[in-house]
Amino acid sequence: MRALVDTHVLLWWLKNDERLSAKARDVLADGDNNLLWSMASSWEIAVKARTGKLRLGRPIERLFGEIVGGQGLEILPITHEHCGRVARLPLHHRDPFDRMLVVQANQEKVPIVTADRKLDQYRVETVW
Repeated sequence: MRALVDTHVLLWWLKNDERLSAKARDVLADGDNNLLWSMASSWEIAVKARTGKLRLGRPIERLFGEIVGGQGLEILPITHEHCGRVARLPLHHRDPFDRMLVVQANQEKVPIVTADRKLDQYRVETVW
């Protein structure tokens, strides 16, 4: 299975947080899955860490190393095409990071592993 991992899901996975659903745990734990990590999620972590909305418990560079190397995630860059598509999305969800994930998931034709039910308003498959 190919899937795009939402920011909160990977952070919960790294902390073994009980909020992570059993299905999400299964998807993340299955080494046969091809999991994608959007650069929008790295950007979100950086912004939230800087503004104090997120405590990392370790240097951000180390966290990014764990995300990429330790979890075997494939990096999904942000393109101008993605940005153009974000501009055309309905404003069901105003979070710019999540809006980018919706566009990227649609373009890649993959579900998003997420607990965010607001994304259900878009034509995007989710796994939770």
